[in-house]
Amino acid sequence: MVRITLAELAEKLEAKLHGDASVVVSSIASMDKASEGDITFLSNSKYRQHLEQCNASAVMVKEADLPYCQTNALVVRDPYLAYALVAQILDTTPASAVGVSPSAHIADDAVIGEGVAIGHNAVIESGAVIESGAQVGAGCFIGKNAKIGTKTKLWANVSIYHDVVIGDNCLIQSATVIGSDGFGYANDRGTWVKIPQLGSVRVGNNVEIGASCSIDRGALDDTVIGDGVILDNQLQIAHNVVIGEKTAMAGATTVAGSTTIGKHCVIGGASVLNGHINIADGVHITGMGMVMRSISEPGVYSSGIPLQTNKEWRKTAARTHRIDEMHKRLKTVEKKLSEEK
Repeated sequence: MVRITLAELAEKLEAKLHGDASVVVSSIASMDKASEGDITFLSNSKYRQHLEQCNASAVMVKEADLPYCQTNALVVRDPYLAYALVAQILDTTPASAVGVSPSAHIADDAVIGEGVAIGHNAVIESGAVIESGAQVGAGCFIGKNAKIGTKTKLWANVSIYHDVVIGDNCLIQSATVIGSDGFGYANDRGTWVKIPQLGSVRVGNNVEIGASCSIDRGALDDTVIGDGVILDNQLQIAHNVVIGEKTAMAGATTVAGSTTIGKHCVIGGASVLNGHINIADGVHITGMGMVMRSISEPGVYSSGIPLQTNKEWRKTAARTHRIDEMHKRLKTVEKKLSEEK
């Protein structure tokens, strides 16, 4: 357990402290469940009435909400960001590996940097490079000539194929596979002929990749994940996809091959992006978006039909099937009206 005084937190957060600087907090809780020893936050002023009943030892708030606090307060510019920073300070998540397990299989010519930790039954193949401070969890596979950057952390059972390059300070959650073959085949009169995928995957620095993601290697050029990208769980990133720096993609999103996604984009969960298209910088696609064409301008884009009762949806579906017929009838009416004028 990490324990820290409000004075220390205020210094780390560059916050203004109102109250007892010697109070110690050791955990974060939601406002309605917080008690002594907890710190909480108010990020939306419309909930400020709940501050009166809050039992936390301290609350992180904006200046405008300070008069409503009944306890110690840290005044910050962005309480939600402050919450993220305090969560990092109080984080007790263990290392994915400690030391080098005797059950790990490490090739004689693999390069293992200073302070690297390798868990039970991990496999490090010939020519692989694991740079200083990296953690390789139990059961991980690091293929031939792959490279894992400084202080990168792999949880259990991550598979990194041959020649893949992972940058510094990355976090890869359990069961993710990086560098598997892209879906490349030629058709010879009904028979599928496999195209060996000769590219690789390059992952930048400070990238976080969720659990059970699949990131395919390129067919000829590399699949590229830019610096600062965050990927949720269970994503499929196909061969030769390029994702620009600091883009965020939510769970179950699928990106088809050779698509380029710009910088600072946000892709909502369960979205599907067609192959061979380009997405501009600063695009926000809401959840379950179906992106069939390139997007050349930043902004918010949506598709799909919001949830309806089944009775309403059946009517909508029936009418949708008649759109072409209705369009033709409308054109006929417009033509008649035009002629009458």
